[in-house]
Amino acid sequence: MKEFDAVIRAALKEDIGTGDVTTRFFVPLGTRFRGRIFAKDSGVACGLEVARRVFQLAAKGSKVKLVGKDGARIKKGDTLLLVEGPASILTAERTALNFLQHMSGVATKAAQFAAVIKHPRTRIYDTRKTLPGLRAIEKYAVRCGGGRNHRLGLYDMAMIKDNHVAFAGNDPAVLAGRIKAMRRANPRVRIEIEADTLAQVKAFLPLGPDVIMLDNMPYGEMKNAIAFVRSRNAKAPEIEISGGVDLKLAALYSKLGADRISVGSITSGARPLDISFEVKTK
Repeated sequence: MKEFDAVIRAALKEDIGTGDVTTRFFVPLGTRFRGRIFAKDSGVACGLEVARRVFQLAAKGSKVKLVGKDGARIKKGDTLLLVEGPASILTAERTALNFLQHMSGVATKAAQFAAVIKHPRTRIYDTRKTLPGLRAIEKYAVRCGGGRNHRLGLYDMAMIKDNHVAFAGNDPAVLAGRIKAMRRANPRVRIEIEADTLAQVKAFLPLGPDVIMLDNMPYGEMKNAIAFVRSRNAKAPEIEISGGVDLKLAALYSKLGADRISVGSITSGARPLDISFEVKTK
């Protein structure tokens, strides 16, 4: 997981600082340890390769064996990782567990949402509601749990929201001109536009967005909007439902057959999975 090295190194620097003073003064020099990371909760495992990398960087000379794998269902008591090495595995412990617990919590949350979706067309997507600096890590965890990633940032997909519409004077002709200019400058960037009402859907559809978001609409209005979009032509945009979606609403909305349901709480509301580390001297 070297693509996450910058995040891992920053986390280690934050925790270790100038050195692990407790291990230095309370563990005899040359002591070797065996450690086991195991689940104390059921869910979806994620972050095992990241944890391995933490030990590689912070506990030089340690040997790590992954017993579980990212994306696997786990239950209480399951062993996820075994490690042998010097006292510095104690130094790496907290950072490894922090990543594992958080990433597994996100993956588990994504799996819970994915499980309630019954329509074959509909997929669960995350949002940009991620912890600063941890977006790539969290979006990887979403994929491990069976969800899909929305845009990575402000650069890889255009999202025309209510404020942008207001700055265009709520005028579809102005929006059309700006969308045309954007496509000319960035032909590979997809464009999504947010609609709050069926009237906006009807006004925005001729603008040719790649995705149209139905944001916080009543259920009946969403149903009518989806029917309207799908009745237009074969090149109709993808349809996304968004706005305060919990598990109950995700199950309900999935009956409408939208292409996407985006859920910010997959990342922002994920509870860390309970995962522990036990260690013995060799």
